[in-house]
Amino acid sequence: MSRTIKVLLAEDQSMVREALAALLGLEPDIEVVAQVARGDEVLAAARAHDVDVALLDIEMPGKTGIEAAAEVHKELPGIKLLILTTFGRPGYLRSAMESGADAFLVKDAPAAQLAAAVRKVLAGERVIDPTLAAAALAEGANPLTDREREVLRAAADGSTNAELATTLHLSQGTVRNYLSTAIQKLTARNRAEAVRIAREKGWL
Repeated sequence: MSRTIKVLLAEDQSMVREALAALLGLEPDIEVVAQVARGDEVLAAARAHDVDVALLDIEMPGKTGIEAAAEVHKELPGIKLLILTTFGRPGYLRSAMESGADAFLVKDAPAAQLAAAVRKVLAGERVIDPTLAAAALAEGANPLTDREREVLRAAADGSTNAELATTLHLSQGTVRNYLSTAIQKLTARNRAEAVRIAREKGWL
């Protein structure tokens, strides 16, 4: 008899999480042993339940699925990581792969495809939604440096340069330079538009 695959589900919308758990629970060789609604709860749950595969939504409170994946990949490298998203934003695919993810699928993929992906990653394969893969190749690489992304993310709430400088422990001039470069790279008119463009492409 084949061993049961222990799965952790991380998804902040309870209805979606419960539906995914129910669908995966119908598979004879898959058991959902833990469910969390926050990205910053993923590592502890993965460790406590000795899971084989973690299915992570991208948009969660506490930490994004991509940040949680990177944390699990570093601390518990034996766990296979599958990123699920409603966002067909190609930049997310690149970020997910860089975080150590083994699979990247859209949430509305058929249940059988999701179950197959769980089995495949456990067997050492990489599974990527073909539409997302094609879009990521067409889009090209994220032009922003890590620091430019950090400053742009922090600026998303409308903080002033002075506030950003304090938060990020940088000088106001440095903050201004990073924002200016990011705006130019994204061919945006201002920081708000730069944030919007970067988010749409999955580059933040």
